Amino acid sequence: MTTPPGRLADPEILAQQERDLVLPRFTHDDAWRLGCLLVDLAREQGAAVTIDIRRGGQQLFHHALEGTTPDNDAWLDRKARVVLRYGASSLAVGERFRAKGTTFEAASFLDPALYAAHGGAFPLRVAGAGVIGVVAVSGLPQTEDHALVVRALTQFLA
Repeated sequence: MTTPPGRLADPEILAQQERDLVLPRFTHDDAWRLGCLLVDLAREQGAAVTIDIRRGGQQLFHHALEGTTPDNDAWLDRKARVVLRYGASSLAVGERFRAKGTTFEAASFLDPALYAAHGGAFPLRVAGAGVIGVVAVSGLPQTEDHALVVRALTQFLA
């Protein structure tokens, strides 16, 4: 599959990732393990990112690698709100708006200071329960933030 012109990612691939990356459960200890895996993967590629994992209204994991700033935290909050509102990855939501020939910022009617449909936040979906939280990364170009989260979830589920 190829990415359609004017788009950042193939929507079929994004949808398949969300179908595939469903967790059997998600505990506090799982958040720790997934967060540490993300830290290790980021360090392996020399990525200066901030990582955040939330379940419900509770932050279960947060780590900022060297080279990040408070702006990364603001991006995490904005991207996580998109996931929780739409029940899909922040990259997929942005792609839905681009597919309609517009942007999230122009057509969602949501405050861009609070919501950002930029890649890097992914729903934590538990089988039989649906979306229970968010795992998010900020610091790389948005498709790379997304790819890092997908890589970590894929390894975590293996």
